[in-house]
Amino acid sequence: MSPPILLFGATSLPGYNLARLFPKIVQPFVPPKSKSPWPTLNLEDPAWLKALFSASAPQLLIYCHAVCDVGKCEAVPDWAREINVGHIHRLLDTLPNTTRLVYISSDHVFGGNGTYNEESLPCPISFYGQTRVEAEQLILQRADSLVLRAPLAIGPSHNGRIGHLDWLAYRHRRGLPITIINDEFRSAVWVDDLAARIMHLAQSEETSLRHITATRAVCRLELANFLAQRLSIAPALKIASRHQQPAPHLGRVELATLYKGDLGQALPSVLDI
Repeated sequence: MSPPILLFGATSLPGYNLARLFPKIVQPFVPPKSKSPWPTLNLEDPAWLKALFSASAPQLLIYCHAVCDVGKCEAVPDWAREINVGHIHRLLDTLPNTTRLVYISSDHVFGGNGTYNEESLPCPISFYGQTRVEAEQLILQRADSLVLRAPLAIGPSHNGRIGHLDWLAYRHRRGLPITIINDEFRSAVWVDDLAARIMHLAQSEETSLRHITATRAVCRLELANFLAQRLSIAPALKIASRHQQPAPHLGRVELATLYKGDLGQALPSVLDI
């Protein structure tokens, strides 16, 4: 039997759905204090990493682990860098050369309005985006590694509260405020499609940097109204501008790719299904 695919960060939206869709080939790991039956990561301890890699002899590691809360990263930057960049340093120091590494990054490496392909220079507007760029640069120096910049994923979460779909349903159910930014546009895809594309790319021979794209960018307000209709709810939305928020919000950030073929095809936009 082949060694399992190690999956670090199974509480992220892509990570959770990779674990959900590929349970026979993936061994998920979750951050400390996660309420999950899956084993816990200890990325602060190089000895733990060495022992894990020695015991499992992985051929492939998919890395989805990061602090993705933009506001928290702005408020506590040292903590955010330790997790988003420091953990990558320790991983690269201990990961066997025979293990392929696939790192799931974010469109937050960009920020100004535009359409961005793999040759576009990163231009993050948040500290979170800066840490993603730093992590990418470290991984891209390693042989047989792949950085995937993923679009906004829509679908179920590990705790039923995060991600645009579960967040909207949860806050409506609890009667909590729902603020929607009406001047943010993102490439947005269903998470099942995203997870399948990630797995196909992870198991391919592609290296370096690839963007996973959508057929079009969508407005956050249009997306919220679409998801509310799909959930059969009528939430009271508070409409706001990104410039009114304490933490940075993306403007119009659309991912594009230079690559052709099946693995370069745009995934269907959430609003196109």
